[in-house]
Amino acid sequence: MAVRIVLAFLFVPFLLSTTVLGYNSDELNQTTTGKCTNYDAQTWLSTALTNLETCRTGFAEFEMTDFILPLMSNNVSKLISNTLAINKVPYSEPSYKDGFPSWVRTGDRKLLQSSSPASQANIVVAIDGSGNVKTIKEAVDAASKRSGTGRYVIYVKAGTYNENVEVGKKVKNVMFVGDGMGKTIVTGSKSVGGGTTTFKSATFAVVGDNFIARDMTFRNTAGANNHQAVALRSGSDFSVFYKCSFEGYQDTLYVHSQRQFYRECDIYGTVDFIFGNAAVVFQNCNIYARNPPSKTNTITAQGRTDPNQNTGISIHNCRVTAASDLKPVQSSVKTYLGRPWKEYSRTVFMKTFLDSLINPAGWMPWSGNFALNTLYYGEYMNTGSGSSTASRVNWKGYRVITSSSEASKFTVGSFISGSNWLPATSVPFTAGL
Repeated sequence: MAVRIVLAFLFVPFLLSTTVLGYNSDELNQTTTGKCTNYDAQTWLSTALTNLETCRTGFAEFEMTDFILPLMSNNVSKLISNTLAINKVPYSEPSYKDGFPSWVRTGDRKLLQSSSPASQANIVVAIDGSGNVKTIKEAVDAASKRSGTGRYVIYVKAGTYNENVEVGKKVKNVMFVGDGMGKTIVTGSKSVGGGTTTFKSATFAVVGDNFIARDMTFRNTAGANNHQAVALRSGSDFSVFYKCSFEGYQDTLYVHSQRQFYRECDIYGTVDFIFGNAAVVFQNCNIYARNPPSKTNTITAQGRTDPNQNTGISIHNCRVTAASDLKPVQSSVKTYLGRPWKEYSRTVFMKTFLDSLINPAGWMPWSGNFALNTLYYGEYMNTGSGSSTASRVNWKGYRVITSSSEASKFTVGSFISGSNWLPATSVPFTAGL
């Protein structure tokens, strides 16, 4: 007990100074437009609040709340929430260039459109020794020591890399290129059941801004019975994942915070397998529900804690189907679009194919009536045998979106201000509906 108290007193000041309030003047000046906009500020404030909540959750998982929470004053949360409310401004539609949000730089756009981006690699990882290094961690270390701030390309050759990787906050403008989904595989097995926190269970974690990954698989093999086990966690602002696969069971993909975009990716899981509090859009992705031990699947668990956070999960023009292990027993498993992890949870499915695995109610409560009046769950012009809204939940916060202007708020162009950053990555995307 004494050790826990000492750890608490040592860790809380560190938490507030680095995790919650960790932006310095250089970072605040390095925006996509060269100046800090209200939207940038809203994103960073939203992230600060998310970081604080993540720490609370981590302490709860270690059963340390009795020691920590009294030290973590709610004044910080209230200050951030008040600033979010003051800073909130009406959204104006951004412009696009070549079909990409303008935050995607021209050089990155060319890399992503290139048929051989590996040829432009700064360093090559090959487990068989045919590259510059044998491990991904060595390549990340090299990226952290490089001079200059330009795009640094890491080519990871086909193979299975059994390592836990973290691309830290100061390692920015890194691009990972693999040989394809199912060929270049990063795998790990950390889990809450195995004694770690959800946050630290990630096989691959990225925090440094402007991260890009394409043609890779990120996997957590802890299994269906080991509770939360993250394959990939991203807290990278302006992060892009293109033609990547994320494989796990509970809590597969942790879209933790900041602005993120996923295009033509495959996501596998069971419980809350797309979760977090980023402002994130999934476009043209395949979402596969697996066979869960509990006989209940929930695809999303969005974690917005303040009504003025500009965060949420938008799933646009995707496909939601049963994975191969679920198909034979699909009738005995209830699969839902999501449930509210936090009070102002916000998730939208738009123009997405929902197969027959989706339960007619569509959405599942977290606990009793928690968040049912304050959440925002929407469906717009979905198709498939699971898309009927006739028997959907009757919650105050749920709505069938009938207006294109309302649905447009959750597009790449509007929701993640994609016109300011995606063009440079070369990832194809649809700006509007």
